[in-house]
Amino acid sequence: MEPFPLRLQSSHLNICYYHQDLHRLLYCICINVYSNYMQHRYYGKSMPFGSAEEALKNASTPIIVVGASYGGMLAAWFRLKYPHIALGALASSAPLLYFEDTRPKFGYYHVITNVFKETSERCYKTIRKSWKEIDRVAAKSNGLLILSKKFRTCARLSRSFDIKDFLDSIYAESVQFNGNPGDWVATLCNAIDNPPNRKNYVLDRIFAGVVAYIGNQSCYDTDLFIEPSNDIIAWSWQACKLWGCSEIVMPIGHDKHDTMFQTAPFNMTNFIDDCKSNYGVSPRPHWITTYFGIQDVKLILRRFGSNIIFSNGLADPYSVGGYTFSRPQHEEKRRSRMAGDAKRKRD
Repeated sequence: MEPFPLRLQSSHLNICYYHQDLHRLLYCICINVYSNYMQHRYYGKSMPFGSAEEALKNASTPIIVVGASYGGMLAAWFRLKYPHIALGALASSAPLLYFEDTRPKFGYYHVITNVFKETSERCYKTIRKSWKEIDRVAAKSNGLLILSKKFRTCARLSRSFDIKDFLDSIYAESVQFNGNPGDWVATLCNAIDNPPNRKNYVLDRIFAGVVAYIGNQSCYDTDLFIEPSNDIIAWSWQACKLWGCSEIVMPIGHDKHDTMFQTAPFNMTNFIDDCKSNYGVSPRPHWITTYFGIQDVKLILRRFGSNIIFSNGLADPYSVGGYTFSRPQHEEKRRSRMAGDAKRKRD
């Protein structure tokens, strides 16, 4: 039997996202192959199923595995775990090495910083200065009220963390999901560099970026990126039960190298406490590196790991945890593709 493409689900909860992306399915029809989305999650108690282990055991026909992000990680692991079934794999934007036992030298926010700096040095410096200015204003007796008015927040700020977390999310999202139909980072930085009425106060510039990115609104909800929608709740739970505490813990924080942000390293103790407090589940931060044996992925792939293509874009914040090494063609049928300033999952 000829191998067929197997598409592993990525980190998007809504599967309709893929059904709307029909060009991939139409392409499969054109070349007369079968495409299957195999991984689904079920969070009920009556018949629980859908863990990473189960998803990778569900196929028995020879396949070529394709995935991006979390799906890309599954694709690589599938090839390594079940080589008699998965004859090859394409792992796009797969942060295979972003774990406590294999933590990269530079982090997620280091890439975000570089993208902003390369887009506009002035924009980068303005953002970098803004955090101390927010702290300075917040320290005043009426500082939180001043910040609430300055950023036109829908609810009065009760702590400066909320506005900083809101801005952090804007900067991170603008890079991670940057791309068509426009360059969000360039749009944001253009507004910061050229605010209305040529205002030079650092927080006026930052607010101009907020307006450019989100749109001109009567007020701005600082919980915009953490609203309890079905997708957010499901993914947050998965980030503790499956993605985080029970399966995968990705130590993403503001490291000392991330010069556009205030230093705030990932805190494993706090992460564990949050999982227990919010979802009542206990973590297994070392499970993934133990189960798939990737403490020394270079050694593993040198001994075995042919027919895997690792594709990463340097403008993808998760690329720091991607497999970016390559061996001579005569030694190994494995490829590591770095796509210049390509964005996340753009291949």
